[in-house]
Amino acid sequence: FGIAICHTVFNIACTAILLPSGNLLEKLVCRLVPDAKVEETVSELDERLLTTPPVALERCRVLTGDMAVCAQKVFRDSARAFGGLTPELAQAIRDGEDKTDHYEDILGSYLVKLSGLKISAQDSAEAAMLLKALNDFERIGDHALNMLEAAEELKEKDLAFSKSAWHELKVLMAAVDEIISLSFSAFQDNDLEKAYQVEPLEQVIDDLKEKLRIHHIL
Repeated sequence: FGIAICHTVFNIACTAILLPSGNLLEKLVCRLVPDAKVEETVSELDERLLTTPPVALERCRVLTGDMAVCAQKVFRDSARAFGGLTPELAQAIRDGEDKTDHYEDILGSYLVKLSGLKISAQDSAEAAMLLKALNDFERIGDHALNMLEAAEELKEKDLAFSKSAWHELKVLMAAVDEIISLSFSAFQDNDLEKAYQVEPLEQVIDDLKEKLRIHHIL
């Protein structure tokens, strides 16, 4: 009992003595052990998940869904660029395109590792499907960047669409936005019925594009 009392009194006394020097001690520790200048990064894909392939595959599907959302947003931003381009919007588009590239890089490498493991035929087929989808989502980001560059060229050269051309362009962009939304929804929900609607709509967009191209040239 006596030892316990002495130990408690000692701790309280030390705390009382050092308490006023708290700020000084903090500065001393920060000087002796400075923070690293490298920014902390969070790994989207944990290598440890590869020990349980179904869990790793589900994580890949979730991140591919995030990539799809990112690709759709960057396309919509690039469509807005023709109506009013600002430095902030241009930077957001470039950042979004970089993000889709990042997703393709990390997910592609991870899925290749996953495919090399002993996994079921069904999991192997899904991994192959995700690899294909990554390519397509990344290409949407590339096209969005191309649209931004076109908008920048129009602005630099002080050019503008005619009223009728701008109206037709908005119709085309709305159709493309619709087919992207439909494709992403089919992917996220694994909905074959929605997927079957994509190809006919793609043909409509092809025909519309040719008509608008001829109108614009005329």
